[in-house]
Amino acid sequence: MTTQNTPEDTAVQHRTRLRQMRAELPEDQRSRGGLLMRARLFTWLNVARDEAARAGRPAPATVAAFWPMEDEPDLRPLLSQWVEAGVNVALPVVRERNAPLVFLPWTPEAELRAGPYGIQEPVAGPELLPDVVLVPTLGYTEQGDRLGYGGGYYDRTLAALRERGHSFVTIGIAWSCGELDHDYQPAEHDFQLDAILTQDGWVPHAPLEQGGTNGTTLHSFRMN
Repeated sequence: MTTQNTPEDTAVQHRTRLRQMRAELPEDQRSRGGLLMRARLFTWLNVARDEAARAGRPAPATVAAFWPMEDEPDLRPLLSQWVEAGVNVALPVVRERNAPLVFLPWTPEAELRAGPYGIQEPVAGPELLPDVVLVPTLGYTEQGDRLGYGGGYYDRTLAALRERGHSFVTIGIAWSCGELDHDYQPAEHDFQLDAILTQDGWVPHAPLEQGGTNGTTLHSFRMN
């Protein structure tokens, strides 16, 4: 009798392989790759805000970022730039295990503490609804399918935001070595992202903030 792997079984195998590949990235590639990603995100948000202003729409004002774990792209210098430019930056907080994340405001002066998984989280501040969510991503497909770490926190969080009717854009942040094979099948609960950003550019292209993941039309442009 042949036992067929489920998407969850396959995901475990992919996670092990991708974690190893990510850990083996040379430090100079990490440094340069992080710089390229920060530059592309900085430019993208400026363009998205300008486009929104010209169209008479509310500009994206709040970006939910993340504090990097080991081997993840480091966006922290960009977060400080955004705060200086008047952008509201938020970080995820685990209030309850197996529940959606909440996003609290972050500034360079904010008090942080280690959360349940050892990741730095803001201690205080009002919960924010993000217009842009930067999602830590281990593996990805050309269609924006995301392979995370198996806890399901972002899938639950993005689904909860969508249920609230809030308009937002999701961007997975990944190293390019995380690209998955064309035959990769995501699990039913996996949340497809609007775009992926790697050190090599946007996959499939950079999203403009207009509707996003609440189901309305998403306009986009190429910026590789």
